[in-house]
Amino acid sequence: MSAELFLEIGTEEIPAGFLPVAMRDLERLMRKELDSARIGFGEMRTFATPRRLAISVAGVAAEQQRQELTMSGPSVKVAFDAEGNPTKAAMGFARANGVEVSELSQMETDKGTYLFISKVEEGRPTADLLPEILPRLINSIPFKKSMRWKDLDTRFARPIHWLVALFDAEVVPFCYGNLKSGNLSRGHRFMAPEEFAVQGVEGYLKETAARFVTVDPEERKQSIARQLEELAEKEGGKLIADEGLLDEVTYLVEDATALCGSFEEKYLELPRELLITSMREHQRYFSLVDDQGNLLSRFITVSNNRAKDPQVVINGNERVIRPRLSDAMFFWSQDQKVKLESRLEALKKVVYQAKLGTSYEKVMRFRQLAVELAEQLDPAVKELTDRAALLAKCDLETGMVYEFPELQGVMGREYARLEGEDLRVAKAIYEHYLPVQAGGELPSDNVGAFVSLADKMDTICGCFGVGLIPTGTADPYALRRSAIGILNIILERNYRVSLPTLLERSVSLLEGKLTRSAGEVKAEVLEFIRLRQVNMLTGQGHPQDVVDAVLSASFDEPVDAQERVQALAELKGREDFEPLAVAFKRVVNIIKEGVEQPVDAALFEEGCEGELHLALQKVQAEVDKLVAAGDYAAALKTIAALRVPVDNFFEGVMVMAKDEAVRTNRLALLSGVARLFTGIADFGRIAA
Repeated sequence: MSAELFLEIGTEEIPAGFLPVAMRDLERLMRKELDSARIGFGEMRTFATPRRLAISVAGVAAEQQRQELTMSGPSVKVAFDAEGNPTKAAMGFARANGVEVSELSQMETDKGTYLFISKVEEGRPTADLLPEILPRLINSIPFKKSMRWKDLDTRFARPIHWLVALFDAEVVPFCYGNLKSGNLSRGHRFMAPEEFAVQGVEGYLKETAARFVTVDPEERKQSIARQLEELAEKEGGKLIADEGLLDEVTYLVEDATALCGSFEEKYLELPRELLITSMREHQRYFSLVDDQGNLLSRFITVSNNRAKDPQVVINGNERVIRPRLSDAMFFWSQDQKVKLESRLEALKKVVYQAKLGTSYEKVMRFRQLAVELAEQLDPAVKELTDRAALLAKCDLETGMVYEFPELQGVMGREYARLEGEDLRVAKAIYEHYLPVQAGGELPSDNVGAFVSLADKMDTICGCFGVGLIPTGTADPYALRRSAIGILNIILERNYRVSLPTLLERSVSLLEGKLTRSAGEVKAEVLEFIRLRQVNMLTGQGHPQDVVDAVLSASFDEPVDAQERVQALAELKGREDFEPLAVAFKRVVNIIKEGVEQPVDAALFEEGCEGELHLALQKVQAEVDKLVAAGDYAAALKTIAALRVPVDNFFEGVMVMAKDEAVRTNRLALLSGVARLFTGIADFGRIAA
């Protein structure tokens, strides 16, 4: 017998960004609680709006599963005296389990014979357990920030106003804070605030819909997307796709109504990104373009209310955006009166980080690093890179970026264009911030890429150098994102750049700022970036053991590391890979640190030794040539040809011979085999 479990937590408005994670956590915690309680269950469905978080669990068992327990007691030696009479230990164990000593059994173990008892624990009714489970579940839901209210000890994202808890349509009674659970929910705050009774999830969905609440976020999202497209077409425009804004708005409303407003056309003189960002970030408006992609003086907002007169709502939204755009027009005009480069001096008064100095000092550091990257990888853009790095942070001192911080880089690019800077320099000022998120846009030009790499490397090395190292989920300087950005740029643009060398130079430029040893900083940053590439490669589907084998062998150039992973993964896909891996792992395990001495053919006692030696000499030169050319796939295939002579060697001789000279010579031969794949992969880490 099973039944439905339903829980709704009614609250004040929860921030939109909290809800998707809270839904996942609610389901995860419910599964954990029911599993721990040995309560069977079926499908789970979660729901969320700004004012509620709910879950429905189908097929919940009426009672716990019965449990067979084996309780171990004292050893027989301790449980009985010399005459075989039970001691206090035996009697205490029997009494604790509600039986007589005669009912205890004996069990042989590795440590001797012990008393034990087996008993069956019958399952308790689920209805009796849920009043304990549900309050604990609510209290366990994690949020970025939670709050207390009134004089209560309970915490949640926002104050809770009602609780619905039902099992098999009956109320699950419990208290949370100053609230008692019940069966009464509420509709839309403004359009249907009255309470209504809930009996189950299907009735709940119908009743909330009738009261202007769409509790399923995916259904809400589809409704909003459809309204946006229809309204944009009606207004003669096209919607600028913005999945992030759509997701956010979905969790800002319980009932969605799309409305179109407008602003004065004079504001279209402002940069496109400025208008879009201002409307998006401050008002959550969607922007429209015409058939040629030109921005229209229109916007669409999503209201959480069905107003009797929609024009009143539209007028209000137009009234709110007008001063924002007016301010933007003012700053746009005023900022152009001062050249970008002249703002560089002001950065000397801006503290980048207390221990790392000013923003001006940071610019001077990554400027030097960017120029050196250009000299190494593309000398033709050295001067452009120097100029872009010099101007990269100057827009931080503009009125526009002070008012709209999210436009850093964008405004630097626009002002640089107006001042007649080279277009590649202007673009690099914007692109040096890229990527701004995982999988995001990358610099499209070497100039922006060099400045971006240098800036990010300075940030990571600087923070590690003064002890600002990410711990757990805490990463206030977004160092993980910077490391991933460095790797993505290097891999995307196929830069053959040595990370240890780049780190060496970046750390040297921080001389005088570091509070830790330079060697320690370089080692930790290199490992920090290496782990990011491990995660990236495994995330792309490469086997974990292959990635570990390659990046443990050597980690210098990310492009080279990726090529080695791809080559080894391809080799591992061959049918004959397992015996090959076994053979080479055996080589690695036997030689330990290896033997650094020439192989003496005069010490060979068996033909298999000479066979392996000749095969090794034949393969060595070819592998060296292929590795130098970066053709790791061909190099590994060539090395694979040694499998048969290696197998024959192990079958034909005892490597650890009694004669020290013979033993050392055989180890030297195997060391030569191991050196073939040194720097390519550590075969000892391959799961054969």
